[in-house]
Amino acid sequence: MAGPAQLLKEIKAGKFKSLYYFFGPEDYRRTEAEKYIGSRFLPDLQRSTNYHRLDASKISAQELIARLSNYPILGEKEVYIVTGIESFKPTEQEQIFNFLKAPDANRIIIFSTPSKKTPQKKSAFFKKISEAAMAVEFHKLDQYDTRRHINKTLTANSLSIESEALNRLAGLIDGDRGGLEGELKKLIDYKESGGTITVEDIKQLCAGYEVFNMFEVGDVLVQGSPRKTLKVINRLLGSGVSIDMLTILLIQHFISLYLVKNGKNPVGRRAFLIPKFRAQAGQFGNAQLESIIIALADGNAQLRQNRLPNQLILETLALSLSVKS
Repeated sequence: MAGPAQLLKEIKAGKFKSLYYFFGPEDYRRTEAEKYIGSRFLPDLQRSTNYHRLDASKISAQELIARLSNYPILGEKEVYIVTGIESFKPTEQEQIFNFLKAPDANRIIIFSTPSKKTPQKKSAFFKKISEAAMAVEFHKLDQYDTRRHINKTLTANSLSIESEALNRLAGLIDGDRGGLEGELKKLIDYKESGGTITVEDIKQLCAGYEVFNMFEVGDVLVQGSPRKTLKVINRLLGSGVSIDMLTILLIQHFISLYLVKNGKNPVGRRAFLIPKFRAQAGQFGNAQLESIIIALADGNAQLRQNRLPNQLILETLALSLSVKS
């Protein structure tokens, strides 16, 4: 099994496999790799005609084999991206793999599984397909790679970024390469050449900045002030954060406090925020945090049942939490 770095090295060297299997939690990197292979393998004039995407979940195994048996109308080389291979029965998968056993230097087939259907590595399907193809796993970016990509992209666009703004942007992205590209594009379009990205820019432009405002909510809950709690909650709602999202973020925040208090990493890829989590967690006992998490889960359930107005449920919950803390 390989990773994106090894795949990129081989492709740049002109070393192509006839059969690949792409999977993992990072869909953006996976689809970009599919397109990159097509761009490097196919001549320019054939990229629109000899690059095919097939959804195996919508056709039979025999139809898929028939499609893969066709010769290109133009040129000799072809690239097939096939999703949904995991939907076939094991016997059908075996037929497909047997058909593709003989390598074809003029054809690349990439079986690709979206993140939500990523197979268990101990499953029979994964064992079978990794024996037939070069399996490449696409992970989310770690904090180091995220920061490096941010700096590299901004430098290429004659921009710089403050250290704290870099930390916050990397934390918001949480390893999502597609989300990172979108946020960087907004920042590049917003700032003039030679400018510096600040924390305020991140706060104004970047989706998900409400994650960091959870620290403010936590600080207010620690103070035990119902008035301040309602003020912060209503300000977040007024800034466009949905009630459902706010409840989920609160749950994640207090689960992170509980985890960090007990020597574990917080939810998501936010280890760099452990000092902030630890400072807040130290003001709660385990029993208090457990009570808050249960109350938040109950409130989330009430929101889903729609028995009372959502705003009333959330405000009642916020008030009860501020008293508990």
